[in-house]
Amino acid sequence: MIYTKFKTIKCVVLDVDGVLTDGKILVTEEGHQLRTFHVKDGYAIQYAVKQGLTIVVITGAKSLGVKARFEGLGVKETYLGIHDKWSVLEEVMNRYQLAPTEVMFIGDDMPDYLCMQKVGVAVAPADAVEEIKAISHYVSRCKGGEGVVREVLEKILKLQGKWHNDIFVPSV
Repeated sequence: MIYTKFKTIKCVVLDVDGVLTDGKILVTEEGHQLRTFHVKDGYAIQYAVKQGLTIVVITGAKSLGVKARFEGLGVKETYLGIHDKWSVLEEVMNRYQLAPTEVMFIGDDMPDYLCMQKVGVAVAPADAVEEIKAISHYVSRCKGGEGVVREVLEKILKLQGKWHNDIFVPSV
């Protein structure tokens, strides 16, 4: 079962558009790009960080709002405007001394393909493109922006004995 691979995960790498968002971008008259994020994903991200899981965001997006969102959740590794995601991921894996089996990548489209092929666990939202779903070890029941990250992080942390039902009030 794929869930046995979840137990060894130390680092979860996230794409943004199509994974943490529904892939839609609202552009204002001033040219600002606006996205919506699911609060349940935010809760799981900040909780996972507090439980010692390394969360990395690698995205082609260049929005400072995206960076601010993840900084607010405690994510220390956020890379914006990245076209060669594998080079960034490889550097992160070397710096943290992570084996591919310890890394999960959640992606939805072709810019994520190479990274997803090289990590221990590749995950796709339910509405990812077919090529990505075909190489994924796990396809979420959730669509992008609808709790994919929450679903997966909760599974990882439960399998690792780190998901607690204590009363916990996060800043999301």
